[in-house]
Amino acid sequence: MKDFQELPKVRDSLSFLYVEHARVDQMDKAIALHRIGAGGRHQVIPVPIASLQMLMLGPGVSITHAAVRALADNSCLVAWCGEEGVRLYAFGIGGTRSARNLVLQARLASNDRTRLAVVERMYRKRLGPIEAGCTLQQIRGMEGIRVREAYAAASRATGVTWRGRSYKRDRWASGDPVNRALSAANSCLYGLCHAAVLATGFSPALGFVHTGKQLSFVYDIADLYKADLTIPTAFESARDGPDEIERRVRIALRNRFREGRILQRILPDIQDCLSIDAKDVTPIATQGDDYDKDPALPGTLWDPQGDVPGGVAYGDTPSGNGETSSPQRD
Repeated sequence: MKDFQELPKVRDSLSFLYVEHARVDQMDKAIALHRIGAGGRHQVIPVPIASLQMLMLGPGVSITHAAVRALADNSCLVAWCGEEGVRLYAFGIGGTRSARNLVLQARLASNDRTRLAVVERMYRKRLGPIEAGCTLQQIRGMEGIRVREAYAAASRATGVTWRGRSYKRDRWASGDPVNRALSAANSCLYGLCHAAVLATGFSPALGFVHTGKQLSFVYDIADLYKADLTIPTAFESARDGPDEIERRVRIALRNRFREGRILQRILPDIQDCLSIDAKDVTPIATQGDDYDKDPALPGTLWDPQGDVPGGVAYGDTPSGNGETSSPQRD
């Protein structure tokens, strides 16, 4: 098995692979997809996973325990989703064992002053410079205008009629093609941002602009890219007709992810929004903490004077609060 120093960095990874109606099994150090192809022939498709960021499992997929372990060893997020990837049901864990980024994110999100500063930075990344003195309500109004203009510009460029955003989960087929394409495209973008957030040790639930949902922070990050990625891609796919529109927009968006090197942008954008220096971030490919060197090692214990080692029998010392000469690990 490769160690964490050998694993590729998030920014160098492939974006995602969507699979449905197949059996996923381990093959050597990777996985293989078993499918029934044309003429009833059994197909075996090897899939390298060392540089794959996320595997999306759609309907009709069965996966072996060995395959899940191989994916986890390579820090590839596994997501169980609905048909065409438009719903998320469950997901695996990220690739880092360190809580450093999560603790910093929680500190920023739990203080109104620092949270507002992060929110303003997120909006500036979308809107550009914001005039001093603008209230948050005014900034949200400017963001609403920006999004409406993005829809209108895509409509003019493609000739696709735009009647407004409409999405009903219980009546998916009743939506017009462009709205279905937008939902499918946004789902893929959420999945990719979700994988990057988990892989770098942040919490998908601790949002700044968004709040109250398990994917609030994912929505915060995904909103940075919608106007450039999912909106134009959805309108272009709708222009080509409604047939298999979810599949076509997913493929087109995957190509756009690769061409735009989106994974190289997500982590620096998170760092910028949270005002984090590169040295304070723990990517999945480094061994900056013992937790990534060996997941079996215990974490540290909080102390007002500074964290102390965990897994130590402190009661073995005369004072009961010092470390023994040979710490006992659980």
